[in-house]
Amino acid sequence: MRAKISYALTAAVLVVYFVLVGSRGVLLIKAGTLLTVTFGVAVLILPVIGVWFLWKNTQFVRDANRLAAELDAEGGLPVDNLRRLPSGRVDRESADEVFALRKAETEDAPDDWRSWFRLAVAYHDARDTPRARKAMQRAIALRKTAS
Repeated sequence: MRAKISYALTAAVLVVYFVLVGSRGVLLIKAGTLLTVTFGVAVLILPVIGVWFLWKNTQFVRDANRLAAELDAEGGLPVDNLRRLPSGRVDRESADEVFALRKAETEDAPDDWRSWFRLAVAYHDARDTPRARKAMQRAIALRKTAS
C-alpha cells in the first residue's frame, strides 16, 4: 500500500509540474516574438513527453499488478523466504540462489507468463531493475497473447 501511495503522490506532483511548465510554454507563445514562440513550443514538448512517460509507467504498473493478482488467485506467487540483512535488504547470495531456480524454470517454459513474472521478481530481489522490468514486460506481453 505504501508503494501505491508513493506512486500516486509522485504522479500528482508530476502532473502539477506538467501544468506549470505547460502554462509557461503558452505564455511564451503568447508573447509572439520568433524567439519566445520557439522557446514556448520547445517548453511545451517537455510536458508532452512527461505525460507519455507517466502514462506508459502507469500502464506497466497496472498490468503488473493485474498479473500479480491473477497469480495470487492461482496460488502461484513466489514465496518470499529470502534471507535478509539486518537492514532489511535481501541477502545477495540468497537472491542469487532463487534467481538460478527462476531462470531454469523460465528456460523450461519460455512461453509461460507465470515463469517470466517469477523471474522478474527474482531479478528485482537481486537488485537488477532493468532486467526485472524487461522480464515483467515479457510476462505482460505473453499474458496478453494468451487471452
